[in-house]
Amino acid sequence: MASLRLSQEVESAVENLGRSQTQPTSPKMGSSTLPPNDEIDKKLSTMESSDVEKQDTASQLPDEKPGLNEPAESADSLYQPKTLKFWLLIICNFLSLFLVALDRTIIATAIPRITDEFNSLGDIGWYGSAYMLTAASSQLIYGRIYKFYSMKVVFLTSVVIFEIGSAICGAAPNSGAFIAGRAIAGLASAGIFSGCMLIIIPIVPLHKRPMFQGMFGMVFGLASALGPLIGGGFTSSVTWRWCFYINIPIGGFTMAFMILFWHPSKMTREPASVATHIKRLDPLGMFFFIPSIISLLLALQWGGSAYSWNNGRIISLFIIFGVFILAFAAIQILMPETATVPARVITQRSVFCAAFYTFFASSAMMLMVYYLPIWFQTVKLVSPVNSGIYVLPLVLSLVVGSLISGFITQKIGYYVPAMYICPCIMSVGLGLISTLNLDTGSPRWIGYQVLAGFGLGFGLQTGGLVIQRVLPFEDVPTGISIMFFLQQLGGCIFTTVGQTILSNLLISQLSDVPGLQTSDIISEGATKLGSIVPSEYMVVVQQAYNFACTRIFLAALGVTFAALLSSLGVEWKSIKKGKNGQGPSGDAKATKGDA
Repeated sequence: MASLRLSQEVESAVENLGRSQTQPTSPKMGSSTLPPNDEIDKKLSTMESSDVEKQDTASQLPDEKPGLNEPAESADSLYQPKTLKFWLLIICNFLSLFLVALDRTIIATAIPRITDEFNSLGDIGWYGSAYMLTAASSQLIYGRIYKFYSMKVVFLTSVVIFEIGSAICGAAPNSGAFIAGRAIAGLASAGIFSGCMLIIIPIVPLHKRPMFQGMFGMVFGLASALGPLIGGGFTSSVTWRWCFYINIPIGGFTMAFMILFWHPSKMTREPASVATHIKRLDPLGMFFFIPSIISLLLALQWGGSAYSWNNGRIISLFIIFGVFILAFAAIQILMPETATVPARVITQRSVFCAAFYTFFASSAMMLMVYYLPIWFQTVKLVSPVNSGIYVLPLVLSLVVGSLISGFITQKIGYYVPAMYICPCIMSVGLGLISTLNLDTGSPRWIGYQVLAGFGLGFGLQTGGLVIQRVLPFEDVPTGISIMFFLQQLGGCIFTTVGQTILSNLLISQLSDVPGLQTSDIISEGATKLGSIVPSEYMVVVQQAYNFACTRIFLAALGVTFAALLSSLGVEWKSIKKGKNGQGPSGDAKATKGDA
């Protein structure tokens, strides 16, 4: 069609030119006329350029139907903050987040009772690692699932699976069943984590999201820090099984409300074959990715505890991790159309920096959440429940920091300042926490925690805003999954680093004390310290624990500096409506004025 129209226009131009040549022309002084050949060339050039532009435009159109890559309704039209239905959806969303974040740490104070009941001291490492293994290894694939399938179906299915896992844990007759329940719950938790953030995107416009993002960080940090306290309360006053039964009624309420009242916009999707459905989930990439992450986490879990770090099993696991993760990376590059981690997403400057900012910030948080209670139990000799109470300053200041950060970010329209302020204040707090000793009074350890917690809350979940701003809508689920994967991976890696520091320093500090078995102190842990250490050596052991814990807090300080360095690479982009381009709800259209 284009060539036929082109030939017709050429014939018309030639005919007009012939007529013009039969008529005399009288050019005026100072004027000029194009030679006949130039007129033809110019006309042809214009028509060809127009055709090429149309063809290029047509080639850039997606194969999908209109509306596939953008939400059917804008977040502005769905944002209804004055309705009860809106806030009930937000509450149910955050309740789901609270449950899965709580489930990561609630088991910490329940493990001694569980091992006593099942007589399963040899399985103690699996109680935490079974959950982490399935959660971390499945996190990225949820990015693909949410991209191609119904958000409501995927999210509610994840909640159902999480409830099943919790019920199995609560009713477990033996250690094997309990471990299976933890693995099932971990698998579902990955889908709930991503879904909780993705639910907010279609119903809250970008310029209103910082406050909700602050609430997200508040709920996540609150649940993570309160986990040991709640677990200790259930374990000492009722039974450890209620650490898991509590998930069932809360999760049931969430599911019932969302089934009845949550009606997200449906995307127009073309029918696909079974082979296409399988191909979408990057099966070849997952074949290499899942074993690589499992190998890494097992090596970190077993290294220094079940086996020495130079043991052949640990070395083999690290080698498997290295080989398989390289194979996974190669597949992502060579097969971009089905990649779980597309190069266009992870190599985007802000996404890369924000993801590793989240990795380091969450790592510092987990070091504080895990080892501050241990410091209180071993140095101040308080019970597990009281140690949970003593970290409330960290929790409450985190809540305040999250809310203030959300308010300020929403007002100024830029998220980068929060990413600078967070590690700066955290580093001051952690530096002070690293000076704790046996004689430190409550005014000081309360004040130090307030500083660290406020800084942590100020920017813990800001990375999610970055991803929503810089990526197109269809890539947001992938970006969110990458961020949560690195967040979980950071917690796994650095809690293991903390345990290695603790074990090695206790051995070096106590190896010269006569009659004291350091292996018993490490294996029994903090809860039985008073019963296994002779009274004359108690102060020495307290000092050793204080030295080891404060070195862990210094490690957290170093991780916080790494978070600050990562934040320096994030682009300054406004999230305010009508300023610098809000983008297509994933909110990624960069315009003039963006740095």
